[in-house]
Amino acid sequence: MTNNNLSTREKVEKSMKRRRAGEMRFRAYGMASVLFGLLCLVVLFSDIIYKGASAFSQTVLNTDIVIDASYLGLNEKSTEKEIMNANFEGLIKQHFKETIQPDGRKERSQLYGLLSVGAGWQLQALVLADSSVIGKKINIDLIVDDDVDQWFKHDRGEQEGSSRLSDLQISWLENWIAEDRLFTRFNKQFFVNGDSREPELAGIRGAITGTLLTLVVTFLLSFPIGVAAAIYLEEFAPRNRLTEIVEININNLAAVPSITFGLLGLAIFINMVGVARSTPIVGGLVLTLMTLPTIIISGRAAIKAVPPSIREAAFGLGASKMQVVFHHVLPLALPGMLTGTIIGMAQALGETAPLLMIGMVAFVVDVPAFINDPSTVLPVQIFLWSDSPERGFMERTSGAIMVLIAFLITMNTTAVMLRRRLERRW
Repeated sequence: MTNNNLSTREKVEKSMKRRRAGEMRFRAYGMASVLFGLLCLVVLFSDIIYKGASAFSQTVLNTDIVIDASYLGLNEKSTEKEIMNANFEGLIKQHFKETIQPDGRKERSQLYGLLSVGAGWQLQALVLADSSVIGKKINIDLIVDDDVDQWFKHDRGEQEGSSRLSDLQISWLENWIAEDRLFTRFNKQFFVNGDSREPELAGIRGAITGTLLTLVVTFLLSFPIGVAAAIYLEEFAPRNRLTEIVEININNLAAVPSITFGLLGLAIFINMVGVARSTPIVGGLVLTLMTLPTIIISGRAAIKAVPPSIREAAFGLGASKMQVVFHHVLPLALPGMLTGTIIGMAQALGETAPLLMIGMVAFVVDVPAFINDPSTVLPVQIFLWSDSPERGFMERTSGAIMVLIAFLITMNTTAVMLRRRLERRW
């Protein structure tokens, strides 16, 4: 008897050891999975930051230049139109021709190629802001070409042939560095300019403005429609086969590939209704279709989370069905609905495929002012830059990704804080 009991105890102990070992292995696998995911995230973010951090700095050349009134044909009383038509680019070329004194057309071409085509516009903007500088010598930091920018930030000091600059151009640049005239500064052009064919002039202001206008349209349409649909399906809709079909389709739409909504928007909003392509209004309509299932599902979950006792107490005091829903249930469910809406908007912020289908892949230089102006959005702008061969666009692609990730983190953090601050525990 005792031997049998000891034998049973030994079997139990061995079984417990195996179970504990199995539990420890499972926990180790789980920790390894989490660590592997964090490692991948760190590698991804490190690569993006490494490639994109330089997009926030811009190489400039400091120089003193005379705003030659006779060459430009201007004076302090010149009109804005006359200043806009003046040849500031030629003035800059004349200045460097006299200063450097290149030998022949080929050297002049190499010299002029060191400066950005936007240097003339930069000088023009300065004169437009203050016409009293006409005829005077001014000190200005001129934007250099993207090849010079890449050489100064990445290739300087490396072996020959690593850049697209000639030996003569590099000798000029080295002289400017020795004179402390060539340096980098914060690249505000990246945030205040629209898109451009020149990497050193390209910015994300137009894309950010288009993104914000598109999200405003999406929110103004998806939030009230989604909340109304959630309230009706959860509180007023009869429980029959038709309602079940609608609920199943809403759940299925939440998993439909996003490009499908782009095809739907192309067929209905553009081809049938005639809404203009590549505008925030059509982008907002398409993203509304995509985010509605998420908002409806989260809204219904928030309504279900309200305790039945709230409804029963309101009915007991003589409230009608509408009063119970809109005076008691909806205010308590609204924080959860807002959280789901913010998450849906964050999802819409990062979408590219549906917007490509409705033409928001167009090259748009001007910053949109309203929802019916041609525009693009930040994810599509990243897609466009990533397909460009210039090195300057590669770092701007990573820089724009950093800005997009910052927006996404901000929106998701806002959703988490809003839920924790406003949620009620029953």
